[in-house]
Amino acid sequence: MPVGFGVVGCGMIAGFHARAIADIRGAKLVAGFDNFTSAADRYGKEFGVDTYGDLDEMLARDDLDVVTICTPSGAHMEPAVAAARAGKHVIVEKPLEITLKRCDAIIEACDANRVQLATIFPSRFHESTRLMKKAIEKGRFGRLTVGDAYVKWYRSQAYYDSGAWRGTWKLDGGGALMNQAIHSVDLLTWLMGPVAEINAQIAMLAHKNIEVEDVAMATVRFENGALGVIEATTAAYPGALKRIEVHGSAGSAVLEEEDIRTWDFAKSTKADESLRARMAGKTETGGGASDPSAIGHHGHMLLFKDFLAAIKGKRKPMIDGREGRRSTEIILAIYKAAETGRMVTLPLAKDPTLKARKTRVGGMG
Repeated sequence: MPVGFGVVGCGMIAGFHARAIADIRGAKLVAGFDNFTSAADRYGKEFGVDTYGDLDEMLARDDLDVVTICTPSGAHMEPAVAAARAGKHVIVEKPLEITLKRCDAIIEACDANRVQLATIFPSRFHESTRLMKKAIEKGRFGRLTVGDAYVKWYRSQAYYDSGAWRGTWKLDGGGALMNQAIHSVDLLTWLMGPVAEINAQIAMLAHKNIEVEDVAMATVRFENGALGVIEATTAAYPGALKRIEVHGSAGSAVLEEEDIRTWDFAKSTKADESLRARMAGKTETGGGASDPSAIGHHGHMLLFKDFLAAIKGKRKPMIDGREGRRSTEIILAIYKAAETGRMVTLPLAKDPTLKARKTRVGGMG
């Protein structure tokens, strides 16, 4: 019997989930749920699956083993907890949730019901990022000194106007950081290690009728002593590919989407030259720089395959709930640092309040 998948939330990203599942032998999309009947019906017709307007009814299916959550960011917790209580394994789109309390509720529900939980950060599965991670683990960079993430994307006003939840603290949980740059925040801390201290500024400069930031700048100190920068915007026309830079006392590497643009080490090897040539042209899409639908589904597919292997092998998936929580915490710390004008240390003692962040960003717009 194939592993049965069900999708909660039948919007744009749910289509990527369907295509990723279809590419996995031994997996099958069997159901979809959405509060909006029209969205569910459209999804069912496109992918040939049963759809529901009642979540409990979908969760009662015996052939449903894994539930993927594709609702707006601030509405991940409720269906994820319901799925866990129904004994289904859970995969949640980024961010895991928009507050630490809601992240923890998902993690605790999955732990209590002994089901697996993963957060979707497909970029970790790209060959280029795994090569960078391996080089760091081998010590090729020497002492890590600088780690930067740059996400200079563009979103039109029409993008924010297309959904009432977009650009709100309640359901989007933030702006350029929480919605778009969180992938790079995850990659940066996966490569460089945990963040210890953050200073930041944020602003809303180029869009109207949204509560959240469209520009953010943060400086960070990692636990290993290295320093770094996190830049995020949805107001940089026409949008550029996301960029990750890692530098150390013995080497440097620069990643642009899936392309390795720089790969230089004090102790070079014969394999380095061929790697540079092979990894310079890996990016096949716009990476979401200006169009959120201009991404591929292969990263999702690899993440889902790892999740299925984790279920079978009774191990944690590569990006479990606690890994997903980490990026939310870093972004909340950036918002807190911007709101207070003070350095914030991690881990956070408690969730920053949405009210405080909303007031600060609105005033800067």
